[in-house]
Amino acid sequence: MFINQEEEHRMVTVTESAAGKIKTMIEDQGDTDLGLRMMVAGGGCSGFQYKLAFDKETGENDQVIEQNGVKVLIDTKSAIYLMGAELDYVEGLMGAGFKVNNPNAKSTCGCGESFQV
Repeated sequence: MFINQEEEHRMVTVTESAAGKIKTMIEDQGDTDLGLRMMVAGGGCSGFQYKLAFDKETGENDQVIEQNGVKVLIDTKSAIYLMGAELDYVEGLMGAGFKVNNPNAKSTCGCGESFQV
């Protein structure tokens, strides 16, 4: 299910930095039909953790967001926890990686991999 622009801004925002890295990774895979699937699953030291994976298949109830030239797929259950979140790609002295800035997270673990609502 594609969502309209107003709903899109309430769902997940993909920064230009994240979009650039996603595009590079998709090009490396050699399959331009891929989208980035964002999921929330139980686990981690704080109760929930983020999962990112490339996916070509769009589920019947998936929300599809297209921003900065990339397609993001979010299942209905994960969408509840990701409302208003921002996906960023950051580089620093400790390494580089994707970071989810989530206003719904009441706390996060020290490694930043899991969160609590």
